[in-house]
Amino acid sequence: MMTIDGSFGEGGGQVLRTSLALAALLGRELRVEGIRAGRSKPGLAAQHLAGVRAAAEVCGARVEGARLGSTELTFVPRRIRGGHFRFDVGTAGATTLVLQTILPCLLFARETSHLHITGGTNVLWSPPQEYIAHVFLSAIAAMGARAELECLTPGFYPKGGGHIEARVMPIDAPLGPLHWRERGELRSLTAFSVVEARLPAHIIGQQIDGARRALGSAGLRTETAHPESASPGTMLMIAAGFERGAGGFAALGERGRPAEDVGGEAGEQAAEFLAASSTVDRHLADQLLLYAAVAAGETAYVTEEVTEHLRTNAWVIQQFLDAEIEIDEAAGRVTVRGVGLPAAAAGTW
Repeated sequence: MMTIDGSFGEGGGQVLRTSLALAALLGRELRVEGIRAGRSKPGLAAQHLAGVRAAAEVCGARVEGARLGSTELTFVPRRIRGGHFRFDVGTAGATTLVLQTILPCLLFARETSHLHITGGTNVLWSPPQEYIAHVFLSAIAAMGARAELECLTPGFYPKGGGHIEARVMPIDAPLGPLHWRERGELRSLTAFSVVEARLPAHIIGQQIDGARRALGSAGLRTETAHPESASPGTMLMIAAGFERGAGGFAALGERGRPAEDVGGEAGEQAAEFLAASSTVDRHLADQLLLYAAVAAGETAYVTEEVTEHLRTNAWVIQQFLDAEIEIDEAAGRVTVRGVGLPAAAAGTW
């Protein structure tokens, strides 16, 4: 049985999510100890527990220790299956992180999967659903992964209640590598401004104005939404797409904070990225790592920052796979020589 130290490196939920995904993909029995040991509230929180249960359902795993606050977990997977699934975080915990736990597995299922996940869609410490839909999924699509995401209802803190739907198509060949050493021309720059319906609609434009001032770009496209949700909230996310690269930059509104500052925060992050030569943002850098490790061939990209998340994820992946991962700290270059996991071959290694 594989044993993973959940407190290693960054020591957060990413250790657990990556471990669950790879254990399911490879059919490896797994034990994770010291889950989130360095956090103020160690152990499984609601969103981590939802991710465990989701992973167990898609691969028929036997699980021990799946309860709130648990710092140890045993996960014994069987065969991955696609189909229709419904998962409820039960709080404003991130639906996107539940999706990221099981998405690698479902790409290697034998049938298409339809997912319905409720919880938070735009909350702290997690990628907003707009980032997943317009940055992350676009990036792995360049590797041959086909998945779609739609947000039916946004979910803000504290009540959550958001609802996302995803469709994941199984791959019919190994994932391909990314050759993103240089990003080429900017192809799209879009700001997504979301303001919950009980808040004034003019906030939508104020967030965009703040982003425009920070970016100084007349080429910024905008998409806006003023939907109803269980809790009021606002968000602005900027997605940048290049010939060979992508980045996303988001900020959440909060009581008493000027809307222009929300847009300005995301705009400043985007402006800094656009002014440099990196091909991926700091979050996409670690999110792509697992996919590059199971792909066939050599993936290369340049991150704006080598984070502890990235280092930790590389360590976890190398506990399971013989993929070669090289991280040039000074230049931000990430090179991964993947193992070429065959399509529909999960659990056969």
